[in-house]
Amino acid sequence: MKRNLSGIGCACALALLSACATTEGSGDASSYTAVDYALYPTPDDAFVADVMPIENEGKLELYYLYETDHNIQAYHPIHKFSTEDFYQYEDLGLAVPCGTAKEPDVAIGTGSVFKAQDGLFHCFYTGHNDSFAAQGKPKECVLHAVSKDGISWEKKFGEVLYAPEGYSNSDFRDPQVFWNEDDKCYWMLVATREEANGGIVAKFTSTDLTNWTFKGPLYAPHKQYMLECPDLFKMGDKYYLFFSWDCVTYYAVGKTMNGPFTAPKDNVLDGTNFIFYAAKTAELKGKRYLCGWLGRSEDKGYDTGKYRWAGNMLIHQLVQHEDGSLGVKMPETIAEHFPENKEISAGASDGTVEKNGASFTLRAKKGEKTAVDLGERAATMLLECDVTIGKDGIAGFAFGNPQKNFKNWYALALDAKRNCIHYEGYKIGGFESIVSSDPLAQTRFSFKPGEKHHVTVVAENEIFIVYIDDAKVLSSRIYNSVNGAHMALYTTEADATFENISIKTTR
Repeated sequence: MKRNLSGIGCACALALLSACATTEGSGDASSYTAVDYALYPTPDDAFVADVMPIENEGKLELYYLYETDHNIQAYHPIHKFSTEDFYQYEDLGLAVPCGTAKEPDVAIGTGSVFKAQDGLFHCFYTGHNDSFAAQGKPKECVLHAVSKDGISWEKKFGEVLYAPEGYSNSDFRDPQVFWNEDDKCYWMLVATREEANGGIVAKFTSTDLTNWTFKGPLYAPHKQYMLECPDLFKMGDKYYLFFSWDCVTYYAVGKTMNGPFTAPKDNVLDGTNFIFYAAKTAELKGKRYLCGWLGRSEDKGYDTGKYRWAGNMLIHQLVQHEDGSLGVKMPETIAEHFPENKEISAGASDGTVEKNGASFTLRAKKGEKTAVDLGERAATMLLECDVTIGKDGIAGFAFGNPQKNFKNWYALALDAKRNCIHYEGYKIGGFESIVSSDPLAQTRFSFKPGEKHHVTVVAENEIFIVYIDDAKVLSSRIYNSVNGAHMALYTTEADATFENISIKTTR
């Protein structure tokens, strides 16, 4: 099956957004129409889970676990999207189906896809069968499928890799396989767990993709139960190892492919709480992308900062900084999706607001808030600006009904008080909650008084992505920003400037 994604997800988006009881729009529902999910695709009547990306013939092919809410026994077959620009996707449908109840892959878990030296495509993936544990068999294993064209796949059930002695048979999954030119052999990295010590990334090697030799742990911090979805790559002169657990995607850094790998003090690029999970990387046209998923609202459209496993595909472009740390930014080609400039105009305001062209200065003292309405939020848009926040201030973007006082608007926080970015549906009027409550989902970021930060916002329906300084991103779903809601700039308890504001939309 091959479909263009121009209409995929639209019916789902319209139904979901119209059903969201918490959204406080303008009161004129006809002024807002949800768009197709072009930037953050999801299949019809299902969701994107763990992504397995591969570059192929100038496109990024994105294999992923196909998640529904009505799993019985066979679940998570591998499906595939394809893109070359991150705003137009093709749905290529089913790639690797689930097995039968008597087979080890009645449920499928994450893996990796690559083109080997034999010219064939190889998919190594997780086989999962809960019933095997009761039969005294390993519940999880690594399986192998082969394809000549990346479309039709043949499973190699005679090739099964189980956990080595001393490692968990129930937690042995998420293989990444690649050719190591230095060692002249294939490497396989697997997420598993030492029974006595906790989660590790195990290393295996092979010369024929059939017979594998266990080489011990590649990374064994022994701090978490598992290190899911390992992904190792070189960027510049350093090696990076991504992994996921605790509803978060992390990374570690090493000077060689064999490590040792050390986790930076701040090794999370996007948010916590299933905001962005199970991310793996791939190169496309010389640039590396981090491919994962944005979780679903746990409360059926309510803005609480709580997310469920699986949702929409979400891809960030990786940036390597001079000190070796990694950052993220919007994939550059997404700018092509937004050719139309929207005029920046100021509506109602509360507090001291100074406007100078496409720039605003908002002033607020201790215990005060200031806000200015920029008009109805487009269903999909690209916004850029430079933001400066005073000491211990909290500023950002707010959403609400223009017929109501700003105190009833909901605030996405660039939080210089706690040095993070967060959104969980707090109202500006209850800014004591914004100031004092611990965020449920957040991205850490260091704000300094008087320091200018470049902010890029990409929005599509309720999905609202905030990048800052090519360093961090907060991905979120803001249901209070849709259905005709207006968007405002705001600040609390400090002055803030929003300079060089640019808003672009689709035609």
